[in-house]
Amino acid sequence: MPPLHILFQDAFLVAINKPAGMIVHPGRDKEDPEDIAILRLRDLLGRRVYPVHRLDRPTSGVQLFALDKQTASLTQQAFARREVFKTYHAIISGCTPPQWTCETPLKTNPEDEPLSAETSFERIAVTSPGDFPNHAELILSLLKASPLTGRFHQIRRHLLEAGFPIVGDFRYAGIERSFELGEILGTGTRMLLQSKNLKLTHPHTNEPLEIIAPTDPEFRKCFPDLS
Repeated sequence: MPPLHILFQDAFLVAINKPAGMIVHPGRDKEDPEDIAILRLRDLLGRRVYPVHRLDRPTSGVQLFALDKQTASLTQQAFARREVFKTYHAIISGCTPPQWTCETPLKTNPEDEPLSAETSFERIAVTSPGDFPNHAELILSLLKASPLTGRFHQIRRHLLEAGFPIVGDFRYAGIERSFELGEILGTGTRMLLQSKNLKLTHPHTNEPLEIIAPTDPEFRKCFPDLS
């Protein structure tokens, strides 16, 4: 697992650029401590940290932690009030519409009642036929996804509903197709979803705060001109 890259830090909050494959906090299964963000960051800073939201294991990008319980509570409340604005980048196979919004309710478990869910999508780049040698039919779209709510696998499931599962999303795009595209693009088993930026009001200073992750190197394999 690569070293942790800190994107922002002050006396109350710290944000890292979480690598894909790293989980945020320990689960039920035994994990190598090197693969657990909360433990890696704790050891790096020499103090306890508190996650205020969670990224899926295969998702890279901005992951925010608090440095004390009060800040964690205040920031989690801002998430609950939908006062934290999140933007993700995703790469899918195919040419999507320029923009659309999905409002399909989602369940966390099959027995649960559906919960409201809303994600806005905008296509920000698209490849041209022939960009990938020996695969002239392959077209990729780079999307900006802005979830208003934070349901289980929300972006991934809303893209699946639209017929555009994320490249490398073994759960929703299928194992065979994920392996095929990973080999063509040189991205292996990566799911190409990144938490690109996070905007919020600082819980103590009340100043606007925006944290931006650098472009994931795997995304440049598909879109070399990305800054």
